Amino acid sequence: MKIEKVIFHTRFRDLAFNALEAILELKKAGLKEVVLTYVIPREEVAFVPYGGYLKDEAERLEEVARLRLQQWQEFISGKGLQSKIRIETGSLNGRILAVAEEEKADLIVTGRKKRTAFEKVYVGSHVLDIIRRSPLPVMMGKYMVQYEWAGEVLTRVNDHIFDRPLLATDWSKPSENALELLKSFKGLARKVVVIHNIGAKISKGLDVTALKTIEDESNKRLDDYCRRIEAAGLSAESYLSIGKTTAEILRQSREQKATMIVMGRTGKDWFQEYWLGGVSHRVAEISELPVLLVP
Repeated sequence: MKIEKVIFHTRFRDLAFNALEAILELKKAGLKEVVLTYVIPREEVAFVPYGGYLKDEAERLEEVARLRLQQWQEFISGKGLQSKIRIETGSLNGRILAVAEEEKADLIVTGRKKRTAFEKVYVGSHVLDIIRRSPLPVMMGKYMVQYEWAGEVLTRVNDHIFDRPLLATDWSKPSENALELLKSFKGLARKVVVIHNIGAKISKGLDVTALKTIEDESNKRLDDYCRRIEAAGLSAESYLSIGKTTAEILRQSREQKATMIVMGRTGKDWFQEYWLGGVSHRVAEISELPVLLVP
């Protein structure tokens, strides 16, 4: 699995260009082309009573977007990469997924939502819907965020996001796919951190012997993941934890100084967990790091 073409969707929010700049580091791992994508929401130019389609407004919005994206194209060209502009009108998620299919892309990158003072999540419902529906890996970029940790409000800038990726695995097929994707990061990632958490529900009620058996088996699997990563020419280290999985992934990402979180999209119960608050999308919502989810 290799990333050669990226769909970069933008709404021109603050620091969107900085997030694009961070993604271009993928050139070291084989990136060749970026498709700059902007979707004009249908409701902004839709039919109105006695007015019909707002053609002039649609053309104005398209021209404003094109001018900005052409400037981004010049920057991308200066990095030795190809680029293309796709400006669409319609349903946001539907058009993003359609562009990704038409362009035969390898990755969809979309930005974080604006948080209010009362919110604690970085990812809105539209991104979660893309995650659920996309047959491609989806990355949620978060260039600069504020978050709480140990009673303090901290600010984090996510610029060199591929330097120390953390792979949180549950041994599922999507986790295997995430591992294969990370193996293509040779020359890009300085070290890959691999973690597995033994969930609180699994460990509860087990005696010491049974828990030790699970720990030993988990460590063997972690060692195997690390060997496979190192065989691809990357450095790797692993950690095992026990507790509530989402909280442990966040804790490990901070203590191990990860620069992004990579996870397989929740496996067999993904549809149900999407609505109930599954681990993978919950991490995407609340982590201050960029999160890459692989189906």
